[in-house]
Amino acid sequence: MIGLDIGGTKTRGIKVVGGEVVDDREAGSANVQNVSREQAASHLAELFAVLDGSDVSRVFVGSGGIDTEADAEALAALIRPHAPTAEITVVHDSRLLLAAGHARAGVAVIAGTGSAAWGTNDDGDEARAGGWGYLLGDEGSGYWLAREAVRYSLHRMNLGLDPDALTQSLLESTGLSEPGELIAHFHSAETGRRYWAQRARVVVEAADAGHAGARFMIGQAGHDLARMAAQVARQLGLEGPVILGSGLGMNVVPLQDAFRAALAEQGIEDVRILDRDPVFGTIDLAERES
Repeated sequence: MIGLDIGGTKTRGIKVVGGEVVDDREAGSANVQNVSREQAASHLAELFAVLDGSDVSRVFVGSGGIDTEADAEALAALIRPHAPTAEITVVHDSRLLLAAGHARAGVAVIAGTGSAAWGTNDDGDEARAGGWGYLLGDEGSGYWLAREAVRYSLHRMNLGLDPDALTQSLLESTGLSEPGELIAHFHSAETGRRYWAQRARVVVEAADAGHAGARFMIGQAGHDLARMAAQVARQLGLEGPVILGSGLGMNVVPLQDAFRAALAEQGIEDVRILDRDPVFGTIDLAERES
């Protein structure tokens, strides 16, 4: 089988033979919420050219933006020419997190380029919070953090304050010289969700250096992600586990701490940080549905 994890920044694919991963590759994002359909098709073609789907019987895919059967079929249609004999299953990428966390029931929280929470209980009931995309939500995501840094910098500018360490780092990362230039740059067609999500590292580094504003943003991100997780847990009657994953979720310790603390206030103590990449959840899900 081939398993794919399609995120807002990249697509990761693994080929599995006899239960063992024999190849592991990456290409650009194939999420049509972030790139054009043509770009998505090109990135998938690049990935399948090295993974070789001609001999696989199953392709299991987790992707952001899979909200309807039509969404799933549209993505499957892009994959089908590269795996003509395979059964193709497309699900929302939050399902990969839960499976990669070795849980059949619980709540998975994505904190990467975007954000979302999804869960299921032992009865098979499902619930979801967020995952509406950057124009409607994505609180606690990489994009959200960078946008908050831009807003913070512009607010300081309006107050007549000089750029501080966070603003200066943001300007350096964007190649700009003045905070006012951030307005046009943010709205430019040349900068998009992926571009700004990559600037989340500026906020993380500033927080690590002790910047109070950046630390507040990281804390708020953890709180917002916890709120989504708690909503799903309440709907499903779950006390856990809650599994936090994706780039920010797996790597930013202050965000993890804020996430745990906020969930503890909701009475949820079984909180886990994903310890393997979500793409490996495709193996578990494919085995369960075979």
